[in-house]
Amino acid sequence: MRELTRDDVFAAVKGGSVFASGGGGWVDHGLEIGHAALSIGRPKLLSVEELPDDAIILTCTAIGAPAGRDWQMLGKDYIRAVQLVIDHYDGKIAGVMTPQNGMSSTINGWLPAAALGLAVIDATGDIRAHPTGKMGSLGLASSIDYETIQAVAGGRPELGSYIELVVKGTPARTSNILRTASDMAGGFIAAARHPLPAKYIKEHAALGGISIALELGQAIIQAEPEGPEAVLKAVVRKTKGKILGRGKVISKNVRYSGAFDIGTIDVEVAKNVFRLHVMNEYMAVDDRSSKRLATFPDVITTIDAATGLPVSVGDVVEGMELAVFAIDKSRIPLSASVKDPTVYPEVEEVLGIDLQSYAFGKEKQNYA
Repeated sequence: MRELTRDDVFAAVKGGSVFASGGGGWVDHGLEIGHAALSIGRPKLLSVEELPDDAIILTCTAIGAPAGRDWQMLGKDYIRAVQLVIDHYDGKIAGVMTPQNGMSSTINGWLPAAALGLAVIDATGDIRAHPTGKMGSLGLASSIDYETIQAVAGGRPELGSYIELVVKGTPARTSNILRTASDMAGGFIAAARHPLPAKYIKEHAALGGISIALELGQAIIQAEPEGPEAVLKAVVRKTKGKILGRGKVISKNVRYSGAFDIGTIDVEVAKNVFRLHVMNEYMAVDDRSSKRLATFPDVITTIDAATGLPVSVGDVVEGMELAVFAIDKSRIPLSASVKDPTVYPEVEEVLGIDLQSYAFGKEKQNYA
């Protein structure tokens, strides 16, 4: 156990931005929520092994798409979502965790933890960011035996879009309801879900996920004074990832639909063209001949050549010089969430590409 600091806020945002895979929130939001947490309390980071098996852990997150319009998530909304679950749960919550790393999502639970006297658990539902709640649901996405509680809070009162909602039921049904609530609130909303015993987290989560992001962030911060190339090298060295290629963005076709950003981004790399498939985050990369180069749950990130720092899908523009970076799934802890075959079909249908057989059914070529 250790107390989280302001240095950790910066490191979490820097490292989380790599694992954000083009999504995972916003840098400014992550810094704002992280500093707010430290202004009202002293959140502590705990390994799940430090808790008894029956201690209950809650997942804190945000649901939506960065391109959504007229959304608003304030710090109090994260706290309110957790409080709503606490109010409707017949038991005591000991700690909170995040379903994913990201530009702000690494810090998802820090503010509710500080405000409500809970621990921040060093585990993630997925080491990288992902588009659907089911992909961070710790293998429960298709369960009909587990009744979950999920709550959301957020929106703009002045527009009449503020929503508070608590739902109980199967993870699949309730997750779809919350996605609709996010869209109705303007495109993003704070959420809390899935109270689960520590024993289950120990067996199904990506353990140490927060520490991994913090350590990467620290390496980035140390390299920044030496320039963008030094930052890129630090990221590659620390993660054992790979620059798939560098080039100019020649096309961006991403649209907002139902609280998702969906589409493709094409990057001209030497005499080739990489197509990045987007559903909030980068889910796959193909080359001009449709050869698959990386597939979720690989980490896939676009890095601005001018700064050496990750750039989100929403900030990518045509003409930008990018490095396309990936970390193979063999080099990151994998949770039960991404090993669950039921979480893939809806994303595959939206994107019109195969994910699951590349992820776990056959080897990718020319990538290690």
